Amino acid sequence: MDPLLLDGKPVDIDAVVSVARQRRPVALGPAAEARMAAGRAIVLRHLDEGKPVYGLTTGLGPRATMMLPAEVLSEFSRITVRGRAHGVGERLGTDSVRAAMLVRAVGLGFGGAGADPAIARQLVALLNAGVHPIVPSIGSIGAADLVLMGHIGLVMMGEGEAEFGGRVMGGGEALKEAGLSPVAVGPKDGIAIVSSNAITVGRAALAMADARRLLDQATLAAALTMEGFRANLSPFDARISALRPAPGQAAIAEQILAYLAGGALTEPGAARRVQDPLSIRCIAPIHGSLRAALDFAEASIESELAGSGDNPSVIVADDVILSNGNFHLPALALAFDTAAIGLSQVANSIVMRAEKLLTERLSDLPATLSPRGTTRAGMAPLLKTGQALAIEIAQLAHPVSVDSRSSADGVEDDTPNAPQAVAKFERALERFRLLVAIELAVAAQAVEMAKPARLGRATGWVQASVRGAMKPLDEDRGFGRDVEAIAAMLGDDALWRRAGSPPASK
Repeated sequence: MDPLLLDGKPVDIDAVVSVARQRRPVALGPAAEARMAAGRAIVLRHLDEGKPVYGLTTGLGPRATMMLPAEVLSEFSRITVRGRAHGVGERLGTDSVRAAMLVRAVGLGFGGAGADPAIARQLVALLNAGVHPIVPSIGSIGAADLVLMGHIGLVMMGEGEAEFGGRVMGGGEALKEAGLSPVAVGPKDGIAIVSSNAITVGRAALAMADARRLLDQATLAAALTMEGFRANLSPFDARISALRPAPGQAAIAEQILAYLAGGALTEPGAARRVQDPLSIRCIAPIHGSLRAALDFAEASIESELAGSGDNPSVIVADDVILSNGNFHLPALALAFDTAAIGLSQVANSIVMRAEKLLTERLSDLPATLSPRGTTRAGMAPLLKTGQALAIEIAQLAHPVSVDSRSSADGVEDDTPNAPQAVAKFERALERFRLLVAIELAVAAQAVEMAKPARLGRATGWVQASVRGAMKPLDEDRGFGRDVEAIAAMLGDDALWRRAGSPPASK
Protein backbone atom coordinates (compact mmCIF):
# COMPACT_ATOMS: atom_id res chain seq x y z
CA MET A 1 0.00 0.00 0.00
CA ASP A 2 1.01 3.59 -0.49
CA PRO A 3 2.26 5.21 2.72
CA LEU A 4 -0.25 7.07 4.84
CA LEU A 5 0.87 10.68 4.69
CA LEU A 6 0.50 12.57 7.95
CA ASP A 7 0.35 16.16 6.79
CA GLY A 8 -1.31 18.01 9.62
CA LYS A 9 -4.80 16.90 8.60
CA PRO A 10 -7.33 14.54 10.17
CA VAL A 11 -7.22 10.82 9.41
CA ASP A 12 -10.19 8.48 9.39
CA ILE A 13 -10.90 5.15 11.03
CA ASP A 14 -10.04 3.22 7.87
CA ALA A 15 -6.57 4.78 7.90
CA VAL A 16 -6.05 3.70 11.51
CA VAL A 17 -7.11 0.15 10.63
CA SER A 18 -4.78 0.02 7.62
CA VAL A 19 -1.74 0.99 9.69
CA ALA A 20 -2.66 -1.08 12.74
CA ARG A 21 -3.71 -4.29 11.06
CA GLN A 22 -2.34 -4.23 7.53
CA ARG A 23 1.04 -2.70 8.42
CA ARG A 24 0.61 0.20 6.03
CA PRO A 25 3.72 2.40 6.12
CA VAL A 26 3.50 5.96 7.43
CA ALA A 27 5.23 9.16 6.38
CA LEU A 28 5.37 12.66 7.85
CA GLY A 29 4.55 15.35 5.30
CA PRO A 30 6.05 18.84 5.03
CA ALA A 31 2.92 20.57 6.36
CA ALA A 32 3.03 18.51 9.56
CA GLU A 33 6.75 19.17 9.92
CA ALA A 34 6.14 22.90 9.49
CA ARG A 35 3.32 22.93 12.03
CA MET A 36 5.40 21.06 14.59
CA ALA A 37 8.37 23.36 14.02
CA ALA A 38 6.16 26.42 14.51
CA GLY A 39 4.71 25.02 17.72
CA ARG A 40 8.14 24.08 18.99
CA ALA A 41 9.45 27.57 18.32
CA ILE A 42 6.76 29.06 20.54
CA VAL A 43 7.58 26.61 23.33
CA LEU A 44 11.27 27.48 23.19
CA ARG A 45 10.50 31.20 23.14
CA HIS A 46 8.29 30.87 26.23
CA LEU A 47 11.10 28.92 27.85
CA ASP A 48 13.69 31.59 27.07
CA GLU A 49 11.37 34.26 28.48
CA GLY A 50 10.86 32.27 31.67
CA LYS A 51 7.08 32.29 31.40
CA PRO A 52 5.16 29.89 33.66
CA VAL A 53 3.77 27.13 31.43
CA TYR A 54 2.24 23.92 32.81
CA GLY A 55 4.48 20.93 32.16
CA LEU A 56 7.18 23.09 30.59
CA THR A 57 8.47 25.32 33.38
CA THR A 58 6.21 23.97 36.15
CA GLY A 59 5.54 20.63 37.76
CA LEU A 60 2.57 18.44 36.93
CA GLY A 61 -0.78 17.81 38.62
CA PRO A 62 -0.84 19.16 42.19
CA ARG A 63 2.73 20.49 41.65
CA ALA A 64 1.60 22.85 38.91
CA THR A 65 2.54 25.86 41.07
CA MET A 66 6.17 24.75 41.40
CA MET A 67 8.58 26.47 38.99
CA LEU A 68 11.37 24.28 37.61
CA PRO A 69 14.91 25.53 36.89
CA ALA A 70 15.85 25.49 33.21
CA GLU A 71 18.75 23.10 33.69
CA VAL A 72 16.48 20.24 34.83
CA LEU A 73 13.77 20.47 32.15
CA SER A 74 15.15 17.81 29.77
CA GLU A 75 15.67 15.40 32.64
CA PHE A 76 12.19 16.29 33.90
CA SER A 77 10.80 15.14 30.53
CA ARG A 78 12.55 11.80 30.87
CA ILE A 79 11.33 11.44 34.45
CA THR A 80 7.82 12.34 33.33
CA VAL A 81 7.79 9.32 31.03
CA ARG A 82 9.50 6.92 33.44
CA GLY A 83 7.38 8.03 36.37
CA ARG A 84 4.11 7.23 34.63
CA ALA A 85 4.75 3.77 33.20
CA HIS A 86 2.72 1.97 35.87
CA GLY A 87 0.41 -0.17 33.73
CA VAL A 88 -0.57 -3.66 34.81
CA GLY A 89 -2.55 -6.57 33.45
CA GLU A 90 -2.82 -8.31 30.13
CA ARG A 91 -0.75 -6.80 27.34
CA LEU A 92 -2.48 -4.90 24.59
CA GLY A 93 -2.49 -6.57 21.19
CA THR A 94 -0.02 -5.40 18.58
CA ASP A 95 -2.76 -3.86 16.48
CA SER A 96 -3.91 -1.73 19.43
CA VAL A 97 -0.35 -0.55 20.11
CA ARG A 98 0.18 0.33 16.46
CA ALA A 99 -3.12 2.21 16.40
CA ALA A 100 -2.05 4.17 19.47
CA MET A 101 1.33 5.13 18.01
CA LEU A 102 -0.36 6.32 14.83
CA VAL A 103 -2.97 8.36 16.70
CA ARG A 104 -0.27 10.04 18.80
CA ALA A 105 1.76 10.84 15.67
CA VAL A 106 -1.34 12.32 14.02
CA GLY A 107 -2.01 14.50 17.06
CA LEU A 108 1.58 15.72 17.23
CA GLY A 109 1.39 16.62 13.54
CA PHE A 110 -1.14 19.35 14.27
CA GLY A 111 1.58 21.24 16.16
CA GLY A 112 -0.45 21.88 19.30
CA ALA A 113 1.78 19.76 21.53
CA GLY A 114 4.81 21.95 20.92
CA ALA A 115 6.98 18.85 20.95
CA ASP A 116 10.24 18.50 19.10
CA PRO A 117 9.35 17.07 15.65
CA ALA A 118 11.79 14.26 16.43
CA ILE A 119 9.16 12.79 18.77
CA ALA A 120 6.67 12.27 15.92
CA ARG A 121 9.47 11.01 13.64
CA GLN A 122 10.37 8.39 16.25
CA LEU A 123 6.78 7.13 16.42
CA VAL A 124 6.67 6.86 12.62
CA ALA A 125 10.02 5.06 12.60
CA LEU A 126 8.80 2.53 15.17
CA LEU A 127 5.68 1.85 13.11
CA ASN A 128 7.56 1.38 9.86
CA ALA A 129 10.25 -0.81 11.46
CA GLY A 130 7.74 -2.97 13.32
CA VAL A 131 9.04 -2.15 16.79
CA HIS A 132 6.05 -2.54 19.08
CA PRO A 133 6.24 -1.45 22.73
CA ILE A 134 4.85 -3.86 25.30
CA VAL A 135 1.93 -1.98 26.85
CA PRO A 136 -0.23 -3.34 29.70
CA SER A 137 -3.96 -2.86 29.34
CA ILE A 138 -4.87 -1.38 32.75
CA GLY A 139 -3.91 2.04 34.05
CA SER A 140 -5.93 4.71 32.25
CA ILE A 141 -9.14 6.39 33.35
CA GLY A 142 -9.67 8.54 30.25
CA ALA A 143 -8.15 11.79 31.51
CA ALA A 144 -5.27 11.14 29.07
CA ASP A 145 -3.72 7.67 28.91
CA LEU A 146 -0.74 8.90 30.95
CA VAL A 147 0.15 5.61 32.60
CA LEU A 148 -0.14 3.47 29.48
CA MET A 149 1.48 5.96 27.10
CA GLY A 150 4.46 5.93 29.45
CA HIS A 151 5.28 2.41 28.25
CA ILE A 152 5.41 3.61 24.64
CA GLY A 153 7.56 6.56 25.68
CA LEU A 154 10.05 4.26 27.41
CA VAL A 155 10.72 2.35 24.20
CA MET A 156 11.05 5.59 22.25
CA MET A 157 13.87 6.50 24.67
CA GLY A 158 15.49 3.05 24.41
CA GLU A 159 14.04 1.69 27.64
CA GLY A 160 11.11 -0.55 28.61
CA GLU A 161 10.18 -3.63 26.60
CA ALA A 162 9.25 -4.13 22.97
CA GLU A 163 8.40 -6.83 20.47
CA PHE A 164 10.48 -6.96 17.30
CA GLY A 165 10.71 -9.76 14.80
CA GLY A 166 8.46 -11.97 16.89
CA ARG A 167 10.60 -11.67 20.05
CA VAL A 168 10.15 -9.62 23.20
CA MET A 169 13.29 -7.80 24.30
CA GLY A 170 14.49 -4.64 25.98
CA GLY A 171 13.48 -1.43 24.25
CA GLY A 172 17.08 -0.43 23.59
CA GLU A 173 17.87 -3.81 22.03
CA ALA A 174 14.77 -3.63 19.83
CA LEU A 175 15.76 -0.19 18.56
CA LYS A 176 19.30 -1.39 17.84
CA GLU A 177 18.14 -4.49 15.94
CA ALA A 178 15.75 -2.32 13.91
CA GLY A 179 18.53 0.12 13.05
CA LEU A 180 17.05 2.92 15.15
CA SER A 181 18.38 5.11 17.94
CA PRO A 182 16.70 6.35 21.14
CA VAL A 183 15.07 9.74 20.78
CA ALA A 184 16.48 12.61 22.79
CA VAL A 185 13.67 14.27 24.74
CA GLY A 186 13.83 17.95 25.61
CA PRO A 187 11.63 20.37 27.55
CA LYS A 188 7.89 19.55 27.30
CA ASP A 189 8.56 16.43 25.22
CA GLY A 190 7.78 14.10 28.11
CA ILE A 191 4.30 15.46 28.69
CA ALA A 192 3.76 15.53 24.91
CA ILE A 193 4.42 11.80 24.79
CA VAL A 194 2.23 10.73 27.70
CA SER A 195 -0.52 13.37 27.85
CA SER A 196 -2.63 11.81 25.13
CA ASN A 197 -5.62 9.51 24.79
CA ALA A 198 -3.99 7.78 21.83
CA ILE A 199 -4.37 4.28 23.28
CA THR A 200 -8.07 4.69 24.03
CA VAL A 201 -8.79 6.40 20.71
CA GLY A 202 -6.78 3.83 18.75
CA ARG A 203 -8.60 0.94 20.40
CA ALA A 204 -11.91 2.72 19.87
CA ALA A 205 -11.20 3.10 16.14
CA LEU A 206 -10.44 -0.61 15.77
CA ALA A 207 -13.50 -1.57 17.80
CA MET A 208 -15.66 0.69 15.64
CA ALA A 209 -14.43 -0.99 12.45
CA ASP A 210 -15.23 -4.39 13.97
CA ALA A 211 -18.63 -3.24 15.18
CA ARG A 212 -19.65 -1.88 11.78
CA ARG A 213 -18.71 -5.18 10.17
CA LEU A 214 -20.51 -7.20 12.82
CA LEU A 215 -23.68 -5.14 12.48
CA ASP A 216 -23.67 -5.90 8.75
CA GLN A 217 -23.16 -9.57 9.51
CA ALA A 218 -25.84 -9.62 12.20
CA THR A 219 -28.27 -8.04 9.76
CA LEU A 220 -27.39 -10.61 7.12
CA ALA A 221 -27.88 -13.40 9.69
CA ALA A 222 -31.29 -11.92 10.52
CA ALA A 223 -32.16 -11.95 6.81
CA LEU A 224 -31.21 -15.64 6.64
CA THR A 225 -33.49 -16.30 9.62
CA MET A 226 -36.27 -14.57 7.70
CA GLU A 227 -35.67 -16.94 4.79
CA GLY A 228 -36.01 -19.98 7.07
CA PHE A 229 -39.01 -18.52 8.91
CA ARG A 230 -40.61 -17.38 5.62
CA ALA A 231 -41.19 -14.01 7.22
CA ASN A 232 -43.50 -11.20 6.22
CA LEU A 233 -41.58 -8.32 4.62
CA SER A 234 -44.19 -5.59 5.11
CA PRO A 235 -42.38 -4.09 8.15
CA PHE A 236 -39.42 -3.37 5.86
CA ASP A 237 -41.42 -1.40 3.31
CA ALA A 238 -39.94 2.09 2.87
CA ARG A 239 -43.36 3.60 3.50
CA ILE A 240 -43.39 2.07 6.98
CA SER A 241 -40.01 3.59 7.85
CA ALA A 242 -41.21 6.95 6.52
CA LEU A 243 -44.20 6.93 8.88
CA ARG A 244 -41.84 7.08 11.89
CA PRO A 245 -38.28 8.00 10.93
CA ALA A 246 -36.63 6.30 13.90
CA PRO A 247 -32.80 6.46 14.01
CA GLY A 248 -31.27 3.90 11.66
CA GLN A 249 -34.54 2.11 10.90
CA ALA A 250 -34.87 3.04 7.23
CA ALA A 251 -31.25 2.14 6.48
CA ILE A 252 -31.54 -1.31 8.09
CA ALA A 253 -34.87 -1.99 6.38
CA GLU A 254 -33.29 -1.14 3.04
CA GLN A 255 -30.32 -3.35 3.87
CA ILE A 256 -32.56 -6.33 4.74
CA LEU A 257 -34.40 -6.02 1.44
CA ALA A 258 -31.10 -5.78 -0.40
CA TYR A 259 -29.87 -8.99 1.25
CA LEU A 260 -33.11 -10.77 0.26
CA ALA A 261 -33.15 -9.39 -3.28
CA GLY A 262 -33.41 -12.06 -5.96
CA GLY A 263 -35.06 -14.58 -3.65
CA ALA A 264 -38.55 -16.05 -3.57
CA LEU A 265 -39.35 -14.40 -0.23
CA THR A 266 -39.67 -11.03 -1.97
CA GLU A 267 -42.49 -12.29 -4.20
CA PRO A 268 -46.14 -11.53 -3.34
CA GLY A 269 -47.76 -14.13 -1.09
CA ALA A 270 -44.46 -15.70 0.01
CA ALA A 271 -44.94 -14.95 3.72
CA ARG A 272 -46.56 -17.60 5.95
CA ARG A 273 -48.09 -15.18 8.42
CA VAL A 274 -49.80 -11.81 8.41
CA GLN A 275 -47.58 -10.69 11.29
CA ASP A 276 -44.40 -12.18 12.77
CA PRO A 277 -42.97 -12.09 16.32
CA LEU A 278 -41.33 -8.84 17.38
CA SER A 279 -37.77 -10.17 17.15
CA ILE A 280 -38.37 -10.58 13.40
CA ARG A 281 -40.88 -7.82 12.75
CA CYS A 282 -38.76 -5.22 14.55
CA ILE A 283 -35.31 -6.07 13.16
CA ALA A 284 -35.08 -2.67 11.48
CA PRO A 285 -35.68 -0.50 14.58
CA ILE A 286 -33.61 -2.79 16.84
CA HIS A 287 -30.61 -2.99 14.53
CA GLY A 288 -31.21 0.63 13.55
CA SER A 289 -30.80 1.72 17.17
CA LEU A 290 -27.39 0.06 17.27
CA ARG A 291 -26.49 1.72 13.99
CA ALA A 292 -27.42 5.11 15.47
CA ALA A 293 -25.35 4.40 18.57
CA LEU A 294 -22.36 3.51 16.40
CA ASP A 295 -22.83 6.76 14.49
CA PHE A 296 -22.56 8.63 17.80
CA ALA A 297 -19.45 6.69 18.78
CA GLU A 298 -17.82 7.16 15.39
CA ALA A 299 -18.38 10.91 15.52
CA SER A 300 -16.67 10.96 18.93
CA ILE A 301 -13.68 9.07 17.53
CA GLU A 302 -13.43 11.29 14.46
CA SER A 303 -13.27 14.41 16.61
CA GLU A 304 -10.22 12.94 18.37
CA LEU A 305 -8.57 12.09 15.04
CA ALA A 306 -9.16 15.62 13.77
CA GLY A 307 -7.37 17.70 16.38
CA SER A 308 -5.04 18.05 19.31
CA GLY A 309 -6.01 17.04 22.83
CA ASP A 310 -2.75 18.22 24.36
CA ASN A 311 -2.61 20.10 27.65
CA PRO A 312 -1.23 22.69 27.52
CA SER A 313 -1.82 23.45 23.84
CA VAL A 314 0.17 25.75 21.61
CA ILE A 315 -1.98 28.14 19.58
CA VAL A 316 0.46 29.02 16.82
CA ALA A 317 -1.69 31.72 15.23
CA ASP A 318 -1.82 33.69 18.50
CA ASP A 319 1.63 32.83 19.83
CA VAL A 320 0.22 31.55 23.13
CA ILE A 321 0.20 28.36 25.19
CA LEU A 322 -3.06 27.65 26.99
CA SER A 323 -3.96 25.15 29.68
CA ASN A 324 -7.16 23.25 28.92
CA GLY A 325 -9.24 20.11 29.39
CA ASN A 326 -9.18 18.81 25.80
CA PHE A 327 -7.72 15.53 27.02
CA HIS A 328 -11.00 14.64 28.74
CA LEU A 329 -13.16 12.02 26.95
CA PRO A 330 -16.69 12.10 28.44
CA ALA A 331 -18.37 12.00 25.02
CA LEU A 332 -16.36 8.96 23.92
CA ALA A 333 -17.14 7.17 27.19
CA LEU A 334 -20.85 7.95 26.91
CA ALA A 335 -20.87 6.90 23.26
CA PHE A 336 -19.32 3.49 23.91
CA ASP A 337 -21.56 2.89 26.90
CA THR A 338 -24.48 3.62 24.60
CA ALA A 339 -23.12 1.38 21.86
CA ALA A 340 -22.76 -1.50 24.33
CA ILE A 341 -26.40 -1.11 25.33
CA GLY A 342 -27.41 -1.13 21.66
CA LEU A 343 -25.34 -4.27 21.15
CA SER A 344 -27.18 -5.91 24.04
CA GLN A 345 -30.56 -5.09 22.52
CA VAL A 346 -29.57 -6.75 19.25
CA ALA A 347 -28.09 -9.72 21.15
CA ASN A 348 -31.38 -10.32 22.93
CA SER A 349 -33.27 -10.26 19.63
CA ILE A 350 -30.85 -12.79 18.13
CA VAL A 351 -31.60 -15.27 20.91
CA MET A 352 -35.33 -14.74 20.43
CA ARG A 353 -35.11 -15.30 16.67
CA ALA A 354 -33.22 -18.53 17.16
CA GLU A 355 -35.86 -19.64 19.64
CA LYS A 356 -38.63 -18.98 17.07
CA LEU A 357 -36.89 -21.14 14.48
CA LEU A 358 -36.59 -23.96 17.01
CA THR A 359 -40.27 -23.78 18.02
CA GLU A 360 -42.41 -25.97 15.75
CA ARG A 361 -45.63 -24.14 16.61
CA LEU A 362 -44.22 -20.84 15.31
CA SER A 363 -41.90 -21.93 12.51
CA ASP A 364 -43.91 -24.79 10.97
CA LEU A 365 -40.58 -26.63 10.87
CA PRO A 366 -39.64 -29.87 12.68
CA ALA A 367 -39.21 -29.33 16.42
CA THR A 368 -35.68 -28.26 17.40
CA LEU A 369 -34.82 -28.48 13.68
CA SER A 370 -33.93 -32.16 14.05
CA PRO A 371 -34.59 -34.38 11.02
CA ARG A 372 -34.87 -37.40 13.36
CA GLY A 373 -37.93 -36.42 15.34
CA THR A 374 -38.76 -35.54 18.92
CA THR A 375 -36.50 -38.19 20.46
CA ARG A 376 -33.56 -35.94 19.57
CA ALA A 377 -32.47 -32.64 21.14
CA GLY A 378 -31.57 -31.18 17.78
CA MET A 379 -30.28 -27.62 18.02
CA ALA A 380 -32.31 -26.67 21.11
CA PRO A 381 -29.42 -26.91 23.62
CA LEU A 382 -27.48 -24.43 21.49
CA LEU A 383 -30.01 -21.83 22.60
CA LYS A 384 -28.59 -22.06 26.13
CA THR A 385 -25.18 -21.07 24.80
CA GLY A 386 -26.80 -18.16 23.02
CA GLN A 387 -28.55 -17.08 26.20
CA ALA A 388 -25.27 -17.28 28.12
CA LEU A 389 -23.59 -15.03 25.56
CA ALA A 390 -26.48 -12.56 25.65
CA ILE A 391 -26.29 -12.44 29.46
CA GLU A 392 -22.57 -11.64 29.33
CA ILE A 393 -23.19 -8.92 26.75
CA ALA A 394 -25.88 -7.44 29.01
CA GLN A 395 -23.43 -7.40 31.92
CA LEU A 396 -20.86 -5.64 29.74
CA ALA A 397 -23.49 -3.06 28.80
CA HIS A 398 -23.51 -1.70 32.35
CA PRO A 399 -22.37 1.94 32.00
CA VAL A 400 -19.03 3.03 33.44
CA SER A 401 -19.17 6.68 32.35
CA VAL A 402 -21.23 7.50 35.46
CA ASP A 403 -18.63 6.17 37.93
CA SER A 404 -16.18 8.99 38.66
CA ARG A 405 -13.09 9.05 40.87
CA SER A 406 -10.71 11.70 42.26
CA SER A 407 -6.90 11.77 42.33
CA ALA A 408 -3.88 14.09 42.37
CA ASP A 409 -4.79 15.84 45.63
CA GLY A 410 -8.27 16.54 44.31
CA VAL A 411 -7.00 18.48 41.27
CA GLU A 412 -8.08 15.67 38.95
CA ASP A 413 -11.56 15.25 40.37
CA ASP A 414 -13.48 13.81 37.41
CA THR A 415 -12.83 10.61 35.47
CA PRO A 416 -14.72 9.87 32.23
CA ASN A 417 -13.56 6.20 32.20
CA ALA A 418 -13.47 6.05 28.42
CA PRO A 419 -10.81 3.28 28.38
CA GLN A 420 -13.09 1.06 30.44
CA ALA A 421 -16.06 1.81 28.17
CA VAL A 422 -14.04 0.86 25.08
CA ALA A 423 -12.54 -2.24 26.71
CA LYS A 424 -15.86 -3.69 27.77
CA PHE A 425 -17.27 -2.95 24.32
CA GLU A 426 -14.39 -4.92 22.81
CA ARG A 427 -15.22 -7.89 25.06
CA ALA A 428 -18.90 -7.59 24.19
CA LEU A 429 -18.02 -7.69 20.49
CA GLU A 430 -16.17 -10.98 20.97
CA ARG A 431 -19.28 -12.55 22.46
CA PHE A 432 -21.53 -10.89 19.92
CA ARG A 433 -19.60 -12.48 17.05
CA LEU A 434 -20.23 -15.91 18.57
CA LEU A 435 -23.90 -15.06 18.98
CA VAL A 436 -24.20 -14.03 15.32
CA ALA A 437 -22.54 -17.33 14.43
CA ILE A 438 -25.22 -19.18 16.43
CA GLU A 439 -28.00 -17.42 14.54
CA LEU A 440 -26.34 -18.31 11.24
CA ALA A 441 -25.99 -21.96 12.29
CA VAL A 442 -29.64 -22.23 13.32
CA ALA A 443 -30.91 -20.25 10.34
CA ALA A 444 -28.93 -22.37 7.88
CA GLN A 445 -30.56 -25.52 9.25
CA ALA A 446 -33.99 -23.90 9.10
CA VAL A 447 -33.47 -22.85 5.49
CA GLU A 448 -32.59 -26.42 4.48
CA MET A 449 -35.73 -27.72 6.16
CA ALA A 450 -37.97 -24.94 4.81
CA LYS A 451 -36.65 -25.53 1.27
CA PRO A 452 -37.47 -22.09 -0.18
CA ALA A 453 -37.70 -22.04 -3.96
CA ARG A 454 -34.89 -19.52 -4.23
CA LEU A 455 -32.73 -17.62 -1.76
CA GLY A 456 -31.68 -14.01 -2.13
CA ARG A 457 -28.30 -13.34 -3.63
CA ALA A 458 -26.69 -12.33 -0.34
CA THR A 459 -28.57 -14.83 1.82
CA GLY A 460 -27.73 -17.56 -0.68
CA TRP A 461 -24.06 -16.65 -0.42
CA VAL A 462 -24.03 -16.73 3.35
CA GLN A 463 -25.98 -20.01 3.42
CA ALA A 464 -23.30 -21.61 1.26
CA SER A 465 -20.56 -20.04 3.41
CA VAL A 466 -22.08 -21.45 6.60
CA ARG A 467 -22.28 -24.87 5.01
CA GLY A 468 -18.60 -24.56 4.16
CA ALA A 469 -17.89 -24.15 7.87
CA MET A 470 -20.31 -26.72 9.33
CA LYS A 471 -22.25 -29.77 8.17
CA PRO A 472 -26.06 -29.90 8.38
CA LEU A 473 -27.58 -31.49 11.47
CA ASP A 474 -28.40 -35.17 11.14
CA GLU A 475 -27.81 -37.07 14.37
CA ASP A 476 -27.37 -35.06 17.59
CA ARG A 477 -23.89 -33.66 18.09
CA GLY A 478 -22.12 -30.78 19.80
CA PHE A 479 -22.04 -27.51 17.87
CA GLY A 480 -19.38 -25.59 19.81
CA ARG A 481 -16.63 -26.10 17.24
CA ASP A 482 -19.06 -25.34 14.42
CA VAL A 483 -20.05 -22.03 16.00
CA GLU A 484 -16.41 -21.10 16.49
CA ALA A 485 -15.68 -21.96 12.85
CA ILE A 486 -18.51 -19.72 11.67
CA ALA A 487 -17.29 -16.95 13.99
CA ALA A 488 -13.82 -17.27 12.43
CA MET A 489 -15.47 -16.99 9.02
CA LEU A 490 -17.12 -13.74 10.13
CA GLY A 491 -13.69 -12.37 11.00
CA ASP A 492 -12.21 -13.28 7.60
CA ASP A 493 -11.88 -9.98 5.72
CA ALA A 494 -10.96 -11.65 2.45
CA LEU A 495 -14.00 -13.92 2.56
CA TRP A 496 -16.29 -11.00 3.30
CA ARG A 497 -14.88 -9.05 0.35
CA ARG A 498 -15.57 -12.04 -1.89
CA ALA A 499 -19.21 -11.77 -0.88
CA GLY A 500 -19.42 -8.89 -3.34
CA SER A 501 -19.53 -6.28 -0.56
CA PRO A 502 -23.18 -6.55 0.56
CA PRO A 503 -24.71 -3.18 1.56
CA ALA A 504 -22.87 -1.85 4.58
CA SER A 505 -24.27 -0.38 7.76
CA LYS A 506 -22.94 3.02 6.79
